[in-house]
Amino acid sequence: MDNQIIEVKDKDKELSVAERKALLVRHGEMHRIGVVRAKAQVLHEAQPQALFHSAVDHATFAIRSRVDSLLTPSGFSVGALLPYAMPLLRMLRNRRFGKKSKIALGVTALLGSAGAYYWQKNHRDAAY
Repeated sequence: MDNQIIEVKDKDKELSVAERKALLVRHGEMHRIGVVRAKAQVLHEAQPQALFHSAVDHATFAIRSRVDSLLTPSGFSVGALLPYAMPLLRMLRNRRFGKKSKIALGVTALLGSAGAYYWQKNHRDAAY
């Protein structure tokens, strides 16, 4: 009767019925521990700060993937440019530039990136 209830695998054939029962009890304990851990994780993930963190991570990933898709034809990615951009942005933030100078630098950066994109688009279209 016990052999019909407990599934016998090749490696378990040499085990006695009592050893197989003990093994099954250990598997049950591990399953219960997994259920308790999953419940705790669900409760933690349902907290407001965890939901906010998840939403920010999702939004950041969405923006980064959009920017990466724009940069892909040029062979760059956000991950490759970020180590160079962050110190530059930190330097600009810490410097005592006037508001007009910062706006001018921002407009110059936007025009430069738009020009690079336009040049790259024309260069890519000419290749086909």
